[in-house]
Amino acid sequence: MSYAEKYEHQMKEFLQVCRRLSENMYVTSHGGNLAWRLEEDLILITPTKLNKGDIRNEDLVFIDLQGKRIEGERKPTGESPMYLNFFGQRPDISSVIHCHPPYTNAFAITEGDNWLMRPIFPEPSTEVGPVPVVPYGEPLTQKLADNFLPYLRKYNAFLMENHGLVIMSPEGIYRTLELIEILEVTSQSLLATLAIGEIKEISREGVQALDNTMRTRNLPLFGAPGENRSLVDLYFA
Repeated sequence: MSYAEKYEHQMKEFLQVCRRLSENMYVTSHGGNLAWRLEEDLILITPTKLNKGDIRNEDLVFIDLQGKRIEGERKPTGESPMYLNFFGQRPDISSVIHCHPPYTNAFAITEGDNWLMRPIFPEPSTEVGPVPVVPYGEPLTQKLADNFLPYLRKYNAFLMENHGLVIMSPEGIYRTLELIEILEVTSQSLLATLAIGEIKEISREGVQALDNTMRTRNLPLFGAPGENRSLVDLYFA
């Protein structure tokens, strides 16, 4: 049985996420890419040089953790080195999306405060976490992939300086899309607030209470297992 037959359901979900990213204008032209680890050494990944809204089943590619193409006719995305680092350094992670949502991307090009590192609303604070800016690196290079290394164990979401967003999750690809949508609406609210006044963040005491919310909802803490102790440590250390 081929991997395309074995993972028919996952491939259908993967394509649905590709199309939603395109419809929402979170990716344009050939930009953005997605990857979903389906087995310990098997990754479903987008092909290079295709609009995400146009990708079909036969365009998808399966690679291993060394980047070798296992199944599929097309070449995998040129950002494969980035994904190999992600899955190699974070065995707890199942799916990753790189895209360019416009409101969130504003914080990738501003010289002002990165408000995505602060606790603003309960939902992004408990489901997405702080979003650090990873220094700029030339696209499609190992250098860009390696720029993530100092941040990978502590966080699950990253702004690539002057480039775009990366979000990863221990759950499936659709859940990772949901996290992008949460973050994009948060960014929209932040930019609207900055236009009319000052931003008010959740207090330390409020974030401490959100630690209880995470336990109640059985939400995993961001970062590699055991890396972070609490939301308070993440936001106020």
